Amino acid sequence: MHNKKNHQTPLGGRVWLSALFFGLVGQIAWVVENMYFATLSQDIFAASGRHDLSYIVTTLMVICSALTATATTVWAGGLCDRVGKRKPFVAYGYLAWGATIMLFALLPMRAESSMLAMVATALVVFDCLMTFAGSTANDAAFNAWVADNTDKTNRGKLNAILSTLPVLSVVLVFLLIGPLYSTENQSNAAFFITLGIIPIVAGLLAFLFFRDAKTIEKSATTARETFYGFRPSVIRENRLMYVCLAGAALVGISQQTFFSYLMNFVIKTLGFGDGFVVPMAVIIPGAAIFTGVMGVLFDRFGRARFYLPLLLSAVLGILAFFSLQYVEGTLFSILLFGGGVLMMGGLLSLSGALTAAFQDYIPTGYTGRFQGVRMCFTVLIPMIVGPIISLCIGLDAMGINGADFMPTYNIFLAAAIVAVPAVIPLLLLMKNEKRS
Repeated sequence: MHNKKNHQTPLGGRVWLSALFFGLVGQIAWVVENMYFATLSQDIFAASGRHDLSYIVTTLMVICSALTATATTVWAGGLCDRVGKRKPFVAYGYLAWGATIMLFALLPMRAESSMLAMVATALVVFDCLMTFAGSTANDAAFNAWVADNTDKTNRGKLNAILSTLPVLSVVLVFLLIGPLYSTENQSNAAFFITLGIIPIVAGLLAFLFFRDAKTIEKSATTARETFYGFRPSVIRENRLMYVCLAGAALVGISQQTFFSYLMNFVIKTLGFGDGFVVPMAVIIPGAAIFTGVMGVLFDRFGRARFYLPLLLSAVLGILAFFSLQYVEGTLFSILLFGGGVLMMGGLLSLSGALTAAFQDYIPTGYTGRFQGVRMCFTVLIPMIVGPIISLCIGLDAMGINGADFMPTYNIFLAAAIVAVPAVIPLLLLMKNEKRS
């Protein structure tokens, strides 16, 4: 049968530039939250002689941040719809985002035993403040803006490319700002102040260059409809949206099982030390290219046919990392670099495809209100369940006597097991796509 190509609506230069710039800056800020805040916490307590707190406080930070992000997006998403604007939330939100990142400059790299509780509390509170600002600007307003400016013919490509920005931002942070961070420093104030400046500059630029979609209108709904997307009747009317989000939740849990520990896994468990930049410099661009190519294919041939191959890619890549403990030499390098690209490329591409599918199912005029629902499945659930899994595995690996903080290979085995059930919602989505 002849496969007719889909006609694609052009996005325009301003939309592309705004999406890539503000999306990249947002992901640079989230890299700090997802990797460096966790790494900072782990390093502080390891240096202070409390390796168990490295796992416990990291888990608390991730869970509290997820709760804050979801609650914020539910509130801010509904407010965006009622106001009928995204721009003010993006601009002011990015300014506050940068300021809250700078709060981490106040924390020392080593704490006396009497100060540990205060440092742990500060880490969690600062993380939640930063998450409130970031979720208002990015998770609620910016993501609603993306849905406003795209349709079914072009959002697969844009969302896939946006899903590469987290890995691109990791490279930029590692190479350009990463050298400022060191466990040998008394504090890492220069690192966090420098990173905080980036969202502040973006917020100022948003006032000048960011534009809301012309089609957006004020919603006549009241604040009581903030939780519209959680109503049983709404869930029944939009079943496929929630099937899509269930798949995204399983993929997210898989990623969150290892992601907060990935940097220290490469540095300490694999023994790369300061040379961790080498595998990251190969895996991250490789995954970005992988995901970018998939984005083009999504809009050209349809996203559904790629769901299962991408899930398989992610699972095989995750298992490759688990297998690194059993091999050495050339095979080690193949599994590290090739597996890393498959793992991150598969996860990011699948996340981008499911985000685009979610946007397809949003009822017209309800874009902002459903961002909180998306956050519940893609952030709250994964960032609670995933870290709890890795916490249990990590504490078990340390043993009752305690050990040096060193993330275990078993977190990758757990991540692979969690990802496999995602095949069920993906098959349901594929069935609906064929029927359509």
